[in-house]
Amino acid sequence: MAEKEHLYILWTNADPITADKMVFMYGLNAFKLGWWKKVTIIIWGSPAQLAVENAEIKDKIKELLSAGVSVSACKACADQLGVTGALEEVGIEVKYWGEPLTEVLKTGEKLLTI
Repeated sequence: MAEKEHLYILWTNADPITADKMVFMYGLNAFKLGWWKKVTIIIWGSPAQLAVENAEIKDKIKELLSAGVSVSACKACADQLGVTGALEEVGIEVKYWGEPLTEVLKTGEKLLTI
């Protein structure tokens, strides 16, 4: 069986300290240091609002994107919170994640939920 080299981080906690000291720190280092070949951070729920309203969080996301970490947000959540356009302005991909997340789970991809 081939080793899974793509890490998905499902970010659902809007605490800025958790975002900085876990989601961003691990996501960035895991990619830059080659622990994972690809890292995708999935923004789901209230962190979508945090990502556009908190300047420090927004800057950290831009740093992640510049380093090559993928950052994507749930479109349904973003639409309901009224932040879809603002997320896209930061450079965050916004798409419906229900089916892709189900596929991640069903295929046994590596998923870290925060």
